[in-house]
Amino acid sequence: MMNEVVKPKRFRIRFWLVGLIILAIYLWSFTGLEFTGIKETSGEISLAILRGLIHPDWHYVPGEEGLLVGLYETLAIAILGTFISAVLAVPFAFWAAANMSKRRQVSGSGKFVLSFIRTFPEIIMAIMFIKAVGPGPFAGVLALGLHSIGMLGKLYSEGIENLDMGPSEALTACGANRIQTIWFAVIPQVLPYFYSFTLYRFEINIRSASILGMVGAGGIGAPLHFALEARGWDRVGIILLGIIVLVTVIDMISGYIRKRIV
Repeated sequence: MMNEVVKPKRFRIRFWLVGLIILAIYLWSFTGLEFTGIKETSGEISLAILRGLIHPDWHYVPGEEGLLVGLYETLAIAILGTFISAVLAVPFAFWAAANMSKRRQVSGSGKFVLSFIRTFPEIIMAIMFIKAVGPGPFAGVLALGLHSIGMLGKLYSEGIENLDMGPSEALTACGANRIQTIWFAVIPQVLPYFYSFTLYRFEINIRSASILGMVGAGGIGAPLHFALEARGWDRVGIILLGIIVLVTVIDMISGYIRKRIV
């Protein structure tokens, strides 16, 4: 009976302690921000933006430099970037998987490399590649491809670590070498998860590719940046509408494929 009384009391103390810590962190975060207030013209600008979004510029949809061309380029950047990362992430995943190496230092170094790659945001990599190869879609493809290796490699390695080691041990007992064990026991188990993770990353890359153009890495981001600079809110409205439609369609198709695979 005494233990039943003590446990709820400890639970309440722990609950309030965690709550106070979270509240303290939340209040502390405000000290790092400087609130300068709301501008007098913010209401007028907000109404102008809303009118432009409600009445988009439909004339911008067709044409050689119109909305469809920009969305097509954005889609191409996302596809190529995802393909590059999906292929290159596989060896990194086996390097970082703890159950694929006997020494913890080997998998630890692989995890460190993947974490290091994920440290750089796509937009920073895009700026770096623009300086290296020049502005355009190629820089966007390289930025997405390199950045996505970090995340896909992490997801792939977790999938490898969670697989059933029974078939691998059986093949090893039969005299199979390392490559044969990976090819016939590991790959068939993790391949569906690799496909699922790749499709999920592709959805994210579609959104990222829409932004990279704002720094000159191709895609629909460049026209969006120019429209924002010129305060052409009707042009901004049609571009955002196109991005929403593209992302929604890709999400629906990707979600359907993932359900069929896994």
